[in-house]
Amino acid sequence: MTVELRTEADEPGWEVDPEDEWGVAVIATVGRQLKLRREAVGMRAAEFGTAVGYGEDLVYKIEGGKRIPRPEYLDKADEVLGAEGLLAAMKEDVKKVRYPQKVRALAKMEAKAVEIGVYECITVSGLLQTPDHARALFEVWQPAYSEDDLERVLAARMARQSIFDRSPAPALSFVQEEAVLRRPVGGTMVWRRQLEHLLEVGRLRNVTLQVMPTTGGAHPGLMGRIEVLKFPDGTAVGRSDGAFNGRPTSDPRDLRILELRYGTVRAQALPPGESLTLIEHMLGET
Repeated sequence: MTVELRTEADEPGWEVDPEDEWGVAVIATVGRQLKLRREAVGMRAAEFGTAVGYGEDLVYKIEGGKRIPRPEYLDKADEVLGAEGLLAAMKEDVKKVRYPQKVRALAKMEAKAVEIGVYECITVSGLLQTPDHARALFEVWQPAYSEDDLERVLAARMARQSIFDRSPAPALSFVQEEAVLRRPVGGTMVWRRQLEHLLEVGRLRNVTLQVMPTTGGAHPGLMGRIEVLKFPDGTAVGRSDGAFNGRPTSDPRDLRILELRYGTVRAQALPPGESLTLIEHMLGET
């Protein structure tokens, strides 16, 4: 019986981004370790490839740091080469390489922050999205994602939500526009689950969730998203679509402006209790 070996064509989207210096270094190190382990046990690339279900050419590219190995590849390699978990342990670093570079940078800052404040006027905040809601948004992105890239950006977005599992928990505050919450992204069932998820998160002790009612009139957030992150050492970083070209800033003067805008938005939004009640009413209307 002939075994079908995987080739490059079977794994679109697992190339290394040459502009991602950290990612290139990680994959080069992983590839080198795989090659050293294979050679140490005296296996040829073709023989090893057959054992793990990969073609010889793909094995060489992974070992040469040209391709990102899938988690299951590392698991199989660990087993075949008798690495006793050392190769499989590299899955966490490899997984991060698949995330877009700017997402990794954002997730790294969020993971260190002790306070995060977010105002969103176009979509539900990525930190609050359910997987199905996020998928529905990515599926209509233009130009369209390939299926593999869609899974990649979806995994990156969901990975950021590990912030809710941190201990001690950071203080999180969110302000969402009512109009955004009424848009049935992904269809009725996906939309209902998203609203239910907002209620679950909004009831966490370290989370403040507010809704800006459509009857609230003009406010500083209408220029775009606002995000402010504060760190244990007293430093902070913020960004807003309507200020400083949307780029992150740590300049104290810029941060004062963003904090003023975010504070004003929070003051004009519904209080947390009324916000959760409004979301419950939305659910009852379906």
